[in-house]
Amino acid sequence: MHKPDRILRDPETTRKSGLSRTTRWRLIKAGRFPKPVKLSDHAVGWRESELEQWLASRSRVSGEAGR
Repeated sequence: MHKPDRILRDPETTRKSGLSRTTRWRLIKAGRFPKPVKLSDHAVGWRESELEQWLASRSRVSGEAGR
């Protein structure tokens, strides 16, 4: 069974990624962090699946650097 993708708001995205809001926006601009989803005129969120994929790719890179 496929579970629906959660949308994570800023505080949870900060906690899971370990990155500040400013750092995330710099990475988004550089194409190195998932783009947010617009929820309203003044709110955005991130798809949990995209954040999980980004985190997994970071751990693969970190693991390879230690070899």
